[in-house]
Amino acid sequence: MPNQLTISSINVIASEDENITTAKDRPVRSKELDALGVSEDFLIANGFEGKTKQTLLLPQQEAVAIALGLGDQPITAAEARATAATLWHSSKHLDSLTSSLPLSIASDLGDETALQAVVEGLLLASYRFDELKGTPDAVPNLHRIDLLAADGVDSAAVLKKAEAVASAIALSRDLVNRPGGSLSATQLADEAMLVAENTDLEIEIWDKQRLIEEHCGGIIGVNAGSLEEPRLVRLTWRPKAQSRGTIHFVGKGITFDTGGLNLKTFEGMKEMKIDMGGAAAVIGAMAAVAAYAPDVTVIGTCCCTDNQPSPTATKPGDVLKIRNGKTVEVLNTDAEGRLVLADGLSIAAEDEPDLIVDLATLTGACMVALGQRYGGLMGNDEAAIGKVQTAAALANELVWHLPLPNEYRKQLDSEIADLQNIGSGRFGGTLVAGLFLQEFVGEIPWVHLDIAGPVTTDENEAEFPKGATGFGVRTLIEIVNNW
Repeated sequence: MPNQLTISSINVIASEDENITTAKDRPVRSKELDALGVSEDFLIANGFEGKTKQTLLLPQQEAVAIALGLGDQPITAAEARATAATLWHSSKHLDSLTSSLPLSIASDLGDETALQAVVEGLLLASYRFDELKGTPDAVPNLHRIDLLAADGVDSAAVLKKAEAVASAIALSRDLVNRPGGSLSATQLADEAMLVAENTDLEIEIWDKQRLIEEHCGGIIGVNAGSLEEPRLVRLTWRPKAQSRGTIHFVGKGITFDTGGLNLKTFEGMKEMKIDMGGAAAVIGAMAAVAAYAPDVTVIGTCCCTDNQPSPTATKPGDVLKIRNGKTVEVLNTDAEGRLVLADGLSIAAEDEPDLIVDLATLTGACMVALGQRYGGLMGNDEAAIGKVQTAAALANELVWHLPLPNEYRKQLDSEIADLQNIGSGRFGGTLVAGLFLQEFVGEIPWVHLDIAGPVTTDENEAEFPKGATGFGVRTLIEIVNNW
């Protein structure tokens, strides 16, 4: 696991106890409360109503006991993760924790799903990013957790899956949280190499010369002003048995975006270390895919460079030739993400997969439309859109289906090239960007996720600390697992 997850030991204890408080009859008396001499009146008098994520420390002489609210409705996996995260925050000062939470919610979710959700919530709540601090914050005391689960659960398999997902999300968070000066395109490729070395993933990395030889004019054009070399990273999972299909993920990996010669303002630039959030999600998800070992082929392509102003930078009005042969007039160098994705999508389309999904912190316009919680979803195939929407719902990652209106395509017409990289109108920037990307996938079923908003959060909530969220990792995993 990445060192940013501070829990070192989670153990599962099989239990046949049927007197655990369940989701259907809260608040109730249970054997634990009876043993503590705690009444329902005591709970209510202290403001504990059993609401979801509500906690209360109970009187106990030898050990600390914590009452944990589960609400009065059947609990979802996302709520279970959030509840487990609340439990972590309430108990992280303790030396160890024993919890019956997986048993308490098993009737709602099933034994294995309940256990996996609780483990993921605990692990992700323990995440912190302090690798750049000269004096790191004190590490929480809580390292060992014992969980009561139903007898017969394959706890080893469940723990492996939960740790794979939590580690994948933590890796994605680590990458997005790192400053641009600490994560160049070559360093991002090195991180992907570490993932491949520790899994059964194949990896191929294209350096600048290879990108030139492969006619990746979008990536080379965006990189033209930089002192750092670009990289294209290709991670591949191949099942040992016959593959049931191929899924190709493509991630935008702009490690820092100044806007190029169309320089951003200070407010627009200061958070632009996050502009590789799509690539971070793809790398994290691919690590989890290797742990799940599905019987489908999964490819993750990341298009990595920074976007800098310099005398050699691409100039407004320059024309770039993309991998698939189309030419693009660059009218705004700050619309660079779609240029690198154009190469990545062209490469993905050449593989003729069953589905292409790209993730990118692409447009501020998407945040204006949907805020910081929702990602924008667009695509060229209703069945593919439905699959990704279903996966996002299972992952509890909020997305909203936006159109790709043909009426707006003319905004991308150029007088000197096949198309231009920004629309000619003021509005609908997210939709026009989606229409631009559509030019590079051919007839392959394709879905685009604009994750500019939910890639980070400004507040601490449940298993999400302030900073990078790892948004997109769960959705990609669910796409594969439900193929």
